[in-house]
Amino acid sequence: MQEKQNNQIDTYWQANIRLVLGLLSIWFLVSFGCGILFVDFLDQFKFFGFNLGFWFAQQGSIYVFVILIFVYIHRIKKLEQTFDKDESTEE
Repeated sequence: MQEKQNNQIDTYWQANIRLVLGLLSIWFLVSFGCGILFVDFLDQFKFFGFNLGFWFAQQGSIYVFVILIFVYIHRIKKLEQTFDKDESTEE
């Protein structure tokens, strides 16, 4: 019983770490990629009157980060329900 529970905890944390690393990778690609590496290409396009590369460097990566926070909240709730770790059901 204890071994099964430890295996389930390990699987839960592996899934949690994969989720975090995936979301951080997206944020890195948006902030570093769009704000620094691809800025010259993106500056050909305008977004609300600003060059798109500049916008990503100044605002876009922050917006993406906030969106990723809500994605994390949604996905971690599903993960906790899958592994029966939802605090709202524990008493």
